[in-house]
Amino acid sequence: MTHTNSDFFNVFRTPRPWSAGMIAGLAGGAAEIVWIVLYMGWTGGDPERMPEGIVASVFPIAATTKVAIPLGILLHMAIAAVLGIVIVLAINMFCPQIRGTTHEKAFIIAVLIGVWAVNFFLILPVINPQFITLVPYGTSLISKVLFGFTAAVVLQRLPWRTI
Repeated sequence: MTHTNSDFFNVFRTPRPWSAGMIAGLAGGAAEIVWIVLYMGWTGGDPERMPEGIVASVFPIAATTKVAIPLGILLHMAIAAVLGIVIVLAINMFCPQIRGTTHEKAFIIAVLIGVWAVNFFLILPVINPQFITLVPYGTSLISKVLFGFTAAVVLQRLPWRTI
């Protein structure tokens, strides 16, 4: 089977679930960054502490280096992309009937709230307790809800197809 230029562009018009999930996850991750930067600006906090905290959680030795901030943003966005892919694949496999509905938005937001709870109550207290003190719980929860809402809106605007 040969591929034409129109086949190439169709991939972007109707992305597969993994690419739709990646796009939605990156949008959600970007929404979180915007929220945290705005919050830190409103409260006089230092937004650079968040990416440094992410690096401290994954690569503690690099947390105080010059690469901590870009590496933290890169790690955040990579995790966001993977999370978006996992969510889309879960919808595709377990509840495809909710695609494009309000239930899909609710499902995605609920998943992100679950991710927040696991991170802030189970994982981070063990691997990096200082990270959970960077912003109040409510602020970090809002960031996850914004991730979920943004990812859901982007996903509903992508005409992704099933596997």
